[in-house]
Amino acid sequence: MKDPAEPVVSVVVPTCGRPELLNRCIEALCRQTLPGARYEVIIVDDRPSPRTAEIVTEWRRRTEPHGPAFCYLPNHGPHGPAAARNRGWHAARSAVIAFTDDDTVPTAQWLEHGLVALGPRGEALRGRIVMPLDGVPTDYERDAQRLETADFVTANCFCRKSVLQRLGGFDERFRMAWREDSDLYFRLLDLGVEVIQAPDAVVVHPVRPARWGVSITQQKKILFDALLYKKHPLRYRQKIRARPRWDYYAIGLLLLAVPFGLTTGHRWIALIGAAGWLCMTARFCVERLRGTARTWSHVGEMIVTSVVIPPCALFWRMVGALRFRVPFT
Repeated sequence: MKDPAEPVVSVVVPTCGRPELLNRCIEALCRQTLPGARYEVIIVDDRPSPRTAEIVTEWRRRTEPHGPAFCYLPNHGPHGPAAARNRGWHAARSAVIAFTDDDTVPTAQWLEHGLVALGPRGEALRGRIVMPLDGVPTDYERDAQRLETADFVTANCFCRKSVLQRLGGFDERFRMAWREDSDLYFRLLDLGVEVIQAPDAVVVHPVRPARWGVSITQQKKILFDALLYKKHPLRYRQKIRARPRWDYYAIGLLLLAVPFGLTTGHRWIALIGAAGWLCMTARFCVERLRGTARTWSHVGEMIVTSVVIPPCALFWRMVGALRFRVPFT
């Protein structure tokens, strides 16, 4: 028989250098309709800071003695969210683990609806993500909003601790917030676990403001696509990307044709390469601008990043293929 003093669900929240966003998330977690004594909140600080520890301590003081209970775990890193989540669920007292992120705002009935949908026998569950946007989105905002339609994201999922133990938790080789949730999802499917859909268990995930040109630095995440492909080649092609980005390869080859033609004296090769590169890059830029904001800043950003993204993406694909020793294209 379960000890009534133990929580029925443990919420694991990895965080790294975002104390104000974490504070907003904790505030939402403390407004749950589930009684405070029935859940605990585990904050795993992947880059420990006094400010983050102070926020958790303050919420612990404000919620005593009725709960929820708070646990602050420094995870001297950064090691990445996969490692942080592993540290969190290992420390959990409950049989059910709920995962969310420090930049989310769980709705008041999130835990209650999630537990009802999971039931006494469910092993894993995915809730619903809502990413509200005001007005015409930027390319970055539109891309981020695709999280709403993802099959499984750690910003809103529940899993029994026993299942995580069978799987060995998250693969800590995914050192960025990218594809570690897809890897867990694919392994759940391989294990034969039914992932229950719970549309009433809602987490709001506001799109964070991004600096100009952010899409260029985001290309580094592609190296973890290589790891996911190595582990799950069939599921990767079925659920992530059915075919390689041949347009990127074509742009890269056309770009290389320019210096090749000039150095070998075949100016016609350079001219064809330059014209082809310009046409394909312009097409890529137009596709990204379709349905997005048309401010001068955003249009300029799309022009510059559309030039840089294809070669940058190809570079990180090669890095991933070499690092994880997989023929990834």
